[in-house]
Amino acid sequence: MSAIEVLDGGLLTTVQDLGRVGFQRYGVPVSGAMDDWALRAANRLAGNEAGAAVLEITLVGPVLRFGGPGVIALTGADLGARLDGRPVATWQAVAVQAGAELSFAGARDGLRACLAVGGGIDVPLVLGSRSTLVRSQLGGHMGRALAAGDRVPVGPRDTTVEHAGWRLPRDIVPMYGHTPSIRVVMGPQADAFTDEGIRTFLSGTYAMAPQSDRVGCRLQGPPIAHRRGADIVSDGSAFGSVQVSGDGQPIVLMADRGTTGGYTKIATVASVDLPRLAQAAPGDRIRFVRIDVGAAQNLLRAARRQLDRIGPDETAADLATDVFEEDSAAPLAAGGYLALADALVVELAGGDSRPGVVRAPMPGLVVSVAVGPGDLVAAGQSLLVVEAMKMQNPVRAPRGGRVSRVLVSPGALVAGGAPLVEFDGTAPRRD
Repeated sequence: MSAIEVLDGGLLTTVQDLGRVGFQRYGVPVSGAMDDWALRAANRLAGNEAGAAVLEITLVGPVLRFGGPGVIALTGADLGARLDGRPVATWQAVAVQAGAELSFAGARDGLRACLAVGGGIDVPLVLGSRSTLVRSQLGGHMGRALAAGDRVPVGPRDTTVEHAGWRLPRDIVPMYGHTPSIRVVMGPQADAFTDEGIRTFLSGTYAMAPQSDRVGCRLQGPPIAHRRGADIVSDGSAFGSVQVSGDGQPIVLMADRGTTGGYTKIATVASVDLPRLAQAAPGDRIRFVRIDVGAAQNLLRAARRQLDRIGPDETAADLATDVFEEDSAAPLAAGGYLALADALVVELAGGDSRPGVVRAPMPGLVVSVAVGPGDLVAAGQSLLVVEAMKMQNPVRAPRGGRVSRVLVSPGALVAGGAPLVEFDGTAPRRD
């Protein structure tokens, strides 16, 4: 396979590897995959080196066409992947043919998926990494998220081992859910907080805010009290540093964080749990659990050893084409993906399941509405735009029809799954 053609870029699909290491002294963020365990697993499944570049797919997946035969592996979030319209297994290497199309039906569990391709994504190295830093237009594919019309190059495979059918054992496939407990090591400025503030941090429940992105997970919950204020002389920012700003709300710094920061840091997320935090969607509820450095190191070593269990599954009936039929797709749902609105404790208006109702794919802000009652729309036409995770996502008509009602207006905040537009399904006439 020499390239992947992008038919639709999805919400935020970027090239990532293990990051741009060694340049923070010059103010260059590390970037890299938000869920590095999923990246390592995907590469091992596809027969690549551990740090090969992959596509990181966020919530609303792209539509991709493969330019030749090869092997792919999807790990991380279960976003309802489909290969030529049929559900395809995650956490497993799967053979694909030239012209095969990969699409995504919608999130079931988790927020970010990793797509590895045998040979790796072969965009140019920039400062030793292929990772994309969108806000600086650095690395990746032209320094930006993928868009329709892009052709993403794939490197040659450097292994003679046939990996199709390799899988991660099902007993260690992650199930992310919506209420993760995240383990932390206290410090480096835990002494800047009152005893009550620390108790609040370790006993409170914090919701993931829609403003969260690859820079940081912004959390909303009980305020954490400082002793003398939030500001310090700027110092280094680690992946997982938990800053607490003047309003008492924690922000966990993630892959695209700045190299330094001037807010007190109450704790640092244990590296083993950074993937679980990276998979938390807006509205998910987070709790923090204190552990010591030794425990954090042991947990990370154990998690890395689990990757050694990846290998051929001798029980698979057809290792080269292990794609689920429609009526056997249930096992693909890792624990089931609850509506984000449930996590937000928001009652969805209407509550109906009529097929003519187009719903919000995620919580967010309605930026614009492009249709009105009586308008004829074609399949794939943009109906409105919802901003979430600092990205603008067009919501498109699933098929042609006539709009009967528009249920939202610009400026409205909507929950995931909230009804946006009703249409009667009558196909537009073509004169």
